[in-house]
Amino acid sequence: MDEHTDDKPDGADGTDRRTVARQAVGTWLSGPRAGAEQLGAGLGHRGRRLGLPAEGPGSVAAPGRRLAAIGLDWAMCTLIAYALLADDRATLGNWTLLVFTVLAVATVGTVGATPGKRLLGLRVISVHGTRLTFPRAVLRALLLALAVPALIWDRDGRGLHDRLSGAVQVRI
Repeated sequence: MDEHTDDKPDGADGTDRRTVARQAVGTWLSGPRAGAEQLGAGLGHRGRRLGLPAEGPGSVAAPGRRLAAIGLDWAMCTLIAYALLADDRATLGNWTLLVFTVLAVATVGTVGATPGKRLLGLRVISVHGTRLTFPRAVLRALLLALAVPALIWDRDGRGLHDRLSGAVQVRI
């Protein structure tokens, strides 16, 4: 018989390994970062690994502000698509996505911010602190149009689309 059973503590301090693993992952509300911090992992502020400040101008943009900016951009693109391109409601979503992608490429690739980001005091820069190059802005916009990369975030709060394009969203 196996000497390790599920009802025996695993660690010398009497902790159950499943409990520790659950704490490390966090809850669906708090996420893995909060779980790791509760266990004593010193992760620092978002953007620390990128050399960005903890708060103020140049710090990593908060998720709520980024979601609000993308919501504003999406609403604007929906209005443009509805007014100029879509024949009916069945095609409105596709036209909106196309307008959104073109808007993201044109504005992030030139001035570094979409209208929604600009209104909320955000901009997109490269991880080196310079303007995002146009090819990287195109890559970022195409990945953002796929939606899935934007839903996967790292511990610095960057979506996969930002990581793969070498970008970070910061406060102005």
